[in-house]
Amino acid sequence: MKIALIGYGKMGQAIDAIAVERGHEIVLKIGIENLEDFTEDAIKTADVAIEFTGPESAFKNISFCIDKKIPVVSGSTGWLHQYDNVARLAEENKTGLLYASNFSLGVNIFFEINKMLARLIAPYTDYNISITEIHHTAKLDAPSGTAITLAEQILKENATKTKWVNHPSEVPEELSIESLRIDPAPGTHTITCQSATDTIRIEHEAHSRQGFALGAVLAAEFLAGKQGVYSMQDVLGLSR
Repeated sequence: MKIALIGYGKMGQAIDAIAVERGHEIVLKIGIENLEDFTEDAIKTADVAIEFTGPESAFKNISFCIDKKIPVVSGSTGWLHQYDNVARLAEENKTGLLYASNFSLGVNIFFEINKMLARLIAPYTDYNISITEIHHTAKLDAPSGTAITLAEQILKENATKTKWVNHPSEVPEELSIESLRIDPAPGTHTITCQSATDTIRIEHEAHSRQGFALGAVLAAEFLAGKQGVYSMQDVLGLSR
């Protein structure tokens, strides 16, 4: 498989190493120092693009690839207000789109556990649910995309919360997400359900970027040659 890497920071470099190890060819590497190489001719040499950039450029990058009928795997955050437009563009161009807030196998299993906990705890209003996420200081967006996914899962399953906020809150209807930036910290997400009598807590702690990078490559392997809009649940067989 021929892969274009759009975004060549630490994550892009980790994806590069794993993709090559799995027998794939990296035909294009785009970073801030060579944006002029991100051309129609260059992207058309790829079977699939993996895009990890920032919120200010992700929508433009993804749309460019899809417009050239190159399926895109994206892990960028902060652009999801444009997600429906990109999904529609993928359908119109008969190519593939796969977005995930987190590509780690462990995190996607954690997502399923989170939904189950939120559903089980919903009838018991004595429990207050909150989220804490910890990342390294170079992570600029807050809350993390993973924390937002966790929050939206809880809101869907548990009617006691009506919206999430990115600060500690004593308002019963608000789901608090506390974002901490501490070095070194690849990423920790904790869900806490606390009552007057006890506390239930589930947590995922990443040890390195390798799990995220492997998941992105697995997603690219899944998406290559496909049309339509997918998620990591499809890749891992968790969708239902």
